[in-house]
Amino acid sequence: MARIVGVIAAIMLVAALPGCKIVKTPTAEEKAAAEAKNAFDPAARVDAIWQSQAIPDLEKRAGDLRTVLQLVAASPDEAGAKYGNPRKQSGSPWTYAVKLSGKIVATDTTSRAATLDVDVDGDGKADAKIQIGPAIRGTALRDALDFVDFNSFKNQIEWAQFGKAFNEKVNTSLLAGLPREGLVGRSITVTGAFPQPASGQPPLITPSALTLEQ
Repeated sequence: MARIVGVIAAIMLVAALPGCKIVKTPTAEEKAAAEAKNAFDPAARVDAIWQSQAIPDLEKRAGDLRTVLQLVAASPDEAGAKYGNPRKQSGSPWTYAVKLSGKIVATDTTSRAATLDVDVDGDGKADAKIQIGPAIRGTALRDALDFVDFNSFKNQIEWAQFGKAFNEKVNTSLLAGLPREGLVGRSITVTGAFPQPASGQPPLITPSALTLEQ
């Protein structure tokens, strides 16, 4: 009898504890589902900012190619502060937002990292190379955005995936439908970004907007 009374008393004591509740231990499947839900999704993160933030930011800060290159030659840091991301990682090269119009004077469409050579000053020589994919080098679009900060990401892996997702977004939304033949001689207008080029080399531009004239 005393044992029964003790058990009843224990049950009543537990029931009386404020805020006390039994927490279910999640199953392995539930843990996996929760982890998948909270996993970093770079494509979704780029989609969320592409039209509302990324495109307007690049359009607003993009300078004329010749103007940007002149300032880069005189002061890369000043050019970066004006046309790039002043909050870039310390030690990383500057990346610049630009716009240009010109004529295509040469193409390399045999490589997956295809490019167009564009003359903007009418001398028949390439002043810029435009990446048209599907393989796009670098992370210029990510690096030129002044509202993007490495410190808002968990680690370097997420940061790299985020940069790659911009290239994939450009491929699917802009570049996949471009013709690969008959491009030489056509006029082109581009907004995009490029990392500081090696001396004597034309900038390699990743486009965020591109229009081919007939």
